Amino acid sequence: MKDIKDLKDIQIFVDQFYQKVREDQFIGPIFLAQIEDWEPHLNKMYGFWNAALFGVPGFKGNPFAKHAPLGLKPNHFTRWIALFNQVIDQNFEGVMAAEVKNRAQLMATMFMKRLELLNGDTYHVIV
Repeated sequence: MKDIKDLKDIQIFVDQFYQKVREDQFIGPIFLAQIEDWEPHLNKMYGFWNAALFGVPGFKGNPFAKHAPLGLKPNHFTRWIALFNQVIDQNFEGVMAAEVKNRAQLMATMFMKRLELLNGDTYHVIV
Protein backbone atom coordinates (compact mmCIF):
# COMPACT_ATOMS: atom_id res chain seq x y z
CA MET A 1 0.00 0.00 0.00
CA LYS A 2 1.03 3.59 -0.53
CA ASP A 3 0.67 6.76 1.49
CA ILE A 4 -1.79 9.58 0.81
CA LYS A 5 -0.01 12.01 -1.48
CA ASP A 6 -2.50 14.09 -3.46
CA LEU A 7 -6.08 15.06 -4.26
CA LYS A 8 -6.65 11.80 -6.13
CA ASP A 9 -5.91 9.85 -2.94
CA ILE A 10 -8.21 12.14 -0.97
CA GLN A 11 -11.00 11.44 -3.46
CA ILE A 12 -10.47 7.70 -2.96
CA PHE A 13 -10.83 7.79 0.81
CA VAL A 14 -13.61 10.38 0.86
CA ASP A 15 -15.68 8.46 -1.70
CA GLN A 16 -15.18 5.11 0.04
CA PHE A 17 -15.83 6.57 3.48
CA TYR A 18 -19.10 8.22 2.53
CA GLN A 19 -20.21 5.09 0.72
CA LYS A 20 -19.73 3.22 4.01
CA VAL A 21 -21.56 5.99 5.87
CA ARG A 22 -24.55 5.78 3.53
CA GLU A 23 -24.71 2.00 4.01
CA ASP A 24 -24.24 2.12 7.79
CA GLN A 25 -27.44 1.45 9.72
CA PHE A 26 -26.39 3.57 12.69
CA ILE A 27 -25.04 6.83 11.25
CA GLY A 28 -26.27 6.46 7.68
CA PRO A 29 -29.80 7.70 8.41
CA ILE A 30 -28.42 10.91 9.95
CA PHE A 31 -26.48 11.77 6.81
CA LEU A 32 -29.16 10.55 4.41
CA ALA A 33 -31.73 12.80 6.09
CA GLN A 34 -29.50 15.84 5.50
CA ILE A 35 -27.90 15.21 2.12
CA GLU A 36 -29.92 14.60 -1.03
CA ASP A 37 -27.29 15.44 -3.63
CA TRP A 38 -24.01 13.87 -2.56
CA GLU A 39 -21.80 15.39 -5.28
CA PRO A 40 -21.57 18.89 -3.70
CA HIS A 41 -20.92 17.36 -0.28
CA LEU A 42 -18.17 15.10 -1.62
CA ASN A 43 -16.58 18.02 -3.48
CA LYS A 44 -16.62 20.05 -0.26
CA MET A 45 -14.96 17.16 1.61
CA TYR A 46 -12.26 16.85 -1.06
CA GLY A 47 -11.52 20.55 -0.54
CA PHE A 48 -11.61 20.23 3.24
CA TRP A 49 -9.10 17.38 3.36
CA ASN A 50 -6.91 18.93 0.65
CA ALA A 51 -6.68 22.09 2.77
CA ALA A 52 -6.22 20.17 6.02
CA LEU A 53 -3.53 17.82 4.75
CA PHE A 54 -1.72 19.79 2.06
CA GLY A 55 -2.57 23.43 2.81
CA VAL A 56 -4.32 23.89 -0.54
CA PRO A 57 -6.59 26.94 -0.28
CA GLY A 58 -10.18 26.82 -1.40
CA PHE A 59 -12.19 25.25 1.40
CA LYS A 60 -14.90 27.49 2.77
CA GLY A 61 -17.32 26.37 5.40
CA ASN A 62 -18.01 25.74 9.04
CA PRO A 63 -18.18 21.97 9.62
CA PHE A 64 -19.21 22.31 13.26
CA ALA A 65 -22.18 24.54 12.42
CA LYS A 66 -23.43 21.92 9.96
CA HIS A 67 -23.15 19.10 12.50
CA ALA A 68 -24.31 20.89 15.67
CA PRO A 69 -28.08 20.63 15.06
CA LEU A 70 -28.02 16.92 14.16
CA GLY A 71 -28.34 15.54 17.70
CA LEU A 72 -25.05 13.67 17.53
CA LYS A 73 -23.83 11.74 20.56
CA PRO A 74 -20.38 10.32 21.38
CA ASN A 75 -21.34 6.89 19.99
CA HIS A 76 -22.06 8.50 16.61
CA PHE A 77 -18.54 9.91 16.55
CA THR A 78 -17.12 6.56 17.64
CA ARG A 79 -18.81 4.90 14.67
CA TRP A 80 -17.71 7.72 12.32
CA ILE A 81 -14.07 7.27 13.39
CA ALA A 82 -14.27 3.48 13.11
CA LEU A 83 -15.54 3.70 9.51
CA PHE A 84 -13.04 6.42 8.63
CA ASN A 85 -10.07 4.51 10.01
CA GLN A 86 -11.23 1.32 8.31
CA VAL A 87 -11.20 3.07 4.92
CA ILE A 88 -7.77 4.59 5.50
CA ASP A 89 -6.30 1.29 6.73
CA GLN A 90 -7.72 -0.62 3.75
CA ASN A 91 -6.18 1.77 1.23
CA PHE A 92 -3.15 3.55 2.65
CA GLU A 93 -0.22 3.35 5.01
CA GLY A 94 2.47 5.81 5.96
CA VAL A 95 3.00 9.15 7.63
CA MET A 96 0.14 10.98 5.90
CA ALA A 97 -2.26 8.07 6.43
CA ALA A 98 -1.50 8.23 10.15
CA GLU A 99 -1.87 12.02 10.06
CA VAL A 100 -5.31 11.92 8.43
CA LYS A 101 -6.53 9.45 11.05
CA ASN A 102 -5.10 11.65 13.80
CA ARG A 103 -6.77 14.76 12.39
CA ALA A 104 -10.10 12.96 12.07
CA GLN A 105 -9.85 11.86 15.71
CA LEU A 106 -8.96 15.39 16.85
CA MET A 107 -11.90 16.79 14.89
CA ALA A 108 -14.32 14.24 16.39
CA THR A 109 -13.04 14.99 19.90
CA MET A 110 -13.34 18.74 19.35
CA PHE A 111 -16.88 18.37 17.97
CA MET A 112 -17.94 16.24 20.95
CA LYS A 113 -16.51 18.76 23.44
CA ARG A 114 -18.17 21.69 21.67
CA LEU A 115 -21.49 19.83 21.56
CA GLU A 116 -21.21 19.13 25.30
CA LEU A 117 -20.68 22.83 25.94
CA LEU A 118 -23.51 23.80 23.60
CA ASN A 119 -25.88 21.40 25.34
CA GLY A 120 -24.73 22.35 28.83
CA ASP A 121 -23.05 18.99 29.50
CA THR A 122 -19.86 20.59 30.82
CA TYR A 123 -19.07 17.86 33.33
CA HIS A 124 -16.92 16.12 30.69
CA VAL A 125 -14.97 19.22 29.77
CA ILE A 126 -11.68 19.76 31.57
CA VAL A 127 -11.02 23.41 32.27
